[in-house]
Amino acid sequence: MSDDIAYAKIHPAIGVARVGNSTRDDGWYYGPETPDPDPMPPGSLKDDTGAIKRQAARFRLYGYDSAGKPVRELTATDSSVAIEWGVHVANQKAAWYEFKLALDIPDMQGQSTPRRNKGIDRRSLVIDPGRKTVRAGTGQSAEFTGGTFQGIAVPLGRMHTDERGRLVVLGGSGRSAAKNNEELVSFGNNNGWYDDISDGPVTATLTLDGRRIEVRPAWVVVGPPNYAPDIKTVRTVHDLLLDVFVGNGQLPRPAPVSFHHHIEPLLRRFSDLQWVNKGFATHFGCAGPEDFTTTELLRRLSKPGTTYRELRRQVYTAMRDYERDGLAPMTWPWCYGDGMASRPKSPRQYMTLSALQMDMLLKWSDGDFVDTPWSGFPRRLEDAPLAEQPGLLDRAALDFCLADAFHPGCEVTWPIRHATMFAEPFRILHRPEGQAEPDYGAELTPQKALAADGPLHAQGPGGLTRWMAIPWQTDTASCRSGYESTAGLGPRYDPHLPTFWPARVPNHVLTERDFRIVNKEGGLTPSEDEREAAFANRASWLRGLRGAYKDQLKQAAAEWHRFGVVETRHYTVGDNKYPPHVRVESVPGFALEGVPDDRNLVTLHVPEAAAADDDARGAALDALAEDIGLAPEHITVGYIDKLDPFGEDAANGTGRHEGPS
Repeated sequence: MSDDIAYAKIHPAIGVARVGNSTRDDGWYYGPETPDPDPMPPGSLKDDTGAIKRQAARFRLYGYDSAGKPVRELTATDSSVAIEWGVHVANQKAAWYEFKLALDIPDMQGQSTPRRNKGIDRRSLVIDPGRKTVRAGTGQSAEFTGGTFQGIAVPLGRMHTDERGRLVVLGGSGRSAAKNNEELVSFGNNNGWYDDISDGPVTATLTLDGRRIEVRPAWVVVGPPNYAPDIKTVRTVHDLLLDVFVGNGQLPRPAPVSFHHHIEPLLRRFSDLQWVNKGFATHFGCAGPEDFTTTELLRRLSKPGTTYRELRRQVYTAMRDYERDGLAPMTWPWCYGDGMASRPKSPRQYMTLSALQMDMLLKWSDGDFVDTPWSGFPRRLEDAPLAEQPGLLDRAALDFCLADAFHPGCEVTWPIRHATMFAEPFRILHRPEGQAEPDYGAELTPQKALAADGPLHAQGPGGLTRWMAIPWQTDTASCRSGYESTAGLGPRYDPHLPTFWPARVPNHVLTERDFRIVNKEGGLTPSEDEREAAFANRASWLRGLRGAYKDQLKQAAAEWHRFGVVETRHYTVGDNKYPPHVRVESVPGFALEGVPDDRNLVTLHVPEAAAADDDARGAALDALAEDIGLAPEHITVGYIDKLDPFGEDAANGTGRHEGPS
C-alpha cells in the first residue's frame, strides 16, 4: 500500500565518496554501509595498474509513515514507484578564504583570513557543473562536466543508478593542477591551484502510485582517498555530530551506558591505530601495556563493581581535559588538535574526545554501566531490521570520517560541528537552488563566520569542502607525526607522537616484506627473534617522497596514487602470537630500492628564510640529525605553514615543540 507513506528520506543523510584515478570500468567500490562491515579484501582499493579506485556513495530512499517510522525502502523495481535523482556538486575552494585555524576557537579571536586568489573574478574560480539528473531504472548516467577553473574544464565525477534504482555517486579522478604552473608553497593555501574535490545536495523527485511524495534531501561529500579503509579514528564525525545533537536536545543521551556497545569499541580504536602509527603500536598494540583487544584486559574492564574500579578510573583520567591538562602531550589521545602550532600556547594544541564520549567514560569508570553482551552491528545492511537501516547508513558514512584536528581536516572541517548547518540531526540544511550567498568581504573574521547571516547556515553546492586544503594532496603530505621546530631536542623527543589523522593518512606501517617474515610466507623460516623484530618494525609511510618539504609537496600532488594502502591480511601461522587480522601496507608504487624505512620519519620546521637557503637548511638538518642520532635522510626540513598559522615563524627563529616521551 502507498497510503501508509507520508514522506520519504534519502539515506545516508551525508554520503561520502572519494576520489581515485583508476580508469577501469570496475575501478570503484562502494563505501561502508554499516558501521562494522567485513574488512575489504586485499587489492580492493587499487587496480592492477596501481591506480587508486574511487569510493562510491550509494543513496537509498525510505518511505516513512506519519509517526516518523520507516515503512519500507522505495526502489525502481516496484512498478508503483518513479524516482528522479538530482545531484549538484561544486568546488568552491579557490574562491573561498584561506585556512589558518578553525574560526570558532579562541585562538582565532582578533584574527582574520583573506580570500584565496584575491583580485581574480570569483566566478571563474568556482568549478560548478550545475545540477544533473537521472531517472531510476532507466540505465541513465550523468557526468559532472561543464564546470571550469579559469577556463580549464574540470570534471567532478559522475552518477548512475544500481539495479534497484538506488543512486550511485562517484567523485573526481584526484586531478589537481595550476593554470600557470604556480609553485606549491603551502599545506593548504596554494593560489592558482585547483583540485576536483566537491560536495553538494542530493535530491529526489518521487511519485508513488501517481502521488507526489515529499522527499527530505541528503548531501554528498567527495573527499581524498582512504589509505587505511578498515581503521576508525578515536573521534569520528559521527561521534562529533552525535555529541552536537545530544547536547542541544535533538537526540536522546545513550542510556544505559553499555561497556560492549559504547566503551569497548572506543578503546579498541586506540589499539587499531597500531597499524598506522608506531607510537600507538608500541603502547596500545599487540603485546603492548594497554592492548585493548586482549581477552583478559577486556574481562577486567567490563566487570561492574569495585574490584576493577581503579583500573577503569585510570583509563578515564588518562583522557585529555583542556582545563586540567593544557599543553600536556602525554594525555590521551596522542593526536594534534585544532590549535596546533610550532609555538605551543593553546590548550587546543592537542585534541580531546567529545563531551559525550567523556561522559560515557565517566559513568563507566564510576561503575554506572551494564555489561550485557551485545551482538554488534550487522556486517551487511540487508541483515539489519528495516527500522534500523536508515540510521546504520547515516552512521556508517560518518564513522569512517575524521573529527581529529580540524586543521583543517580530511573530509570536512570545523563548520560541521555547528547545529545551524543542519535541517535535522545529520541532515545538512540546503540553500534553495539558485539563491545567491552573501558576499562576506575581502577577509573573513570569526565574527562574520559565526554571525546569524554568516556561512554556517543553509549550504549550497561546494559549501562543505571549500574550507579544506587546496589541493588536497599538499595537506595529505603534511599530515605527519612528531613535528619538531628546532634542534637540541633532548631525550624526551618522540618522532612518532603526537600525530595528525593516522586513520586516513598513515604515519608508520607494517610492510609487505616484514609481514612475510612474521607470517612465514614464501618458504621463509625466520627465527622467533627475527619474526618479533619484523613485527615491531614500522616503515615511514611517506618514505617514497624525496627532497625538502616543498619538493615533497610537488611530488605528492603528482604521485599521490603511489602511496601504499593499509589492507587487512590473515595471520595464518596458528601460534596465536600475533593478531588473527593484521593490517599491512600494500607495495607502494614508488621506487624504493635502497630507501631506508625511516626516510622522512622526522619533520623539522624552520623559518621561511632558512628553508629557502640551502646552507641554512643543511645546517639545521645536520644539527638535528646529530642531536637525535638519525641519518639526515630520515629528516624532512622546510618551512611548514601548517605549524605557523599567524606567520610568527616566517622570518624569525621558531620555538620548540616537544612530543611525548
